[in-house]
Amino acid sequence: MIEIKRITPETAFVFKEARLRALADSPTAFSSTYARESQFPDEEWRRRAERCSDDGKDAMFMAFEGGAVCGIAGTLRDTQIAGRAQLVSMWVDPAYRRAGVGRMLVHAVVEWNRDRDVREIVLMVTDVNEGAIAFYERLGFVKTGLTEQYPNDTAIVEHEMMLRIPLIAG
Repeated sequence: MIEIKRITPETAFVFKEARLRALADSPTAFSSTYARESQFPDEEWRRRAERCSDDGKDAMFMAFEGGAVCGIAGTLRDTQIAGRAQLVSMWVDPAYRRAGVGRMLVHAVVEWNRDRDVREIVLMVTDVNEGAIAFYERLGFVKTGLTEQYPNDTAIVEHEMMLRIPLIAG
């Protein structure tokens, strides 16, 4: 059974291992690289875990089956636009793709943000990642028309996608 859990300082190195696996597995899905992040000192991983585990503006979630991480996804609140957050670091282990893990992770991000009055979630996805684009579209994300050059390869374009979070009548 898949469980979604927030990162904690105690799971900083579990997150490190999963993040490095993600960067190695899907290098064009992230703006960072395995070469860069594999050199981070342990203190950087602890700092990230602390920042994403308190009740601040950021959160990171990990999907577990048993004791093994099978996916990650995070969210960063936009400091420029009120009511907006980013979906970041989304990755699902290849053995778990198309099994609902990605949907569960995105749902955790959406619900965490909804509870903080966020109404829009944006993400950047590379044009070479057609499977991810289709996945996000199935979840209701739409391309906004904003594009950027991918920082690690000038031949690749990133597209912004957005999901509007509806208010729940209470």
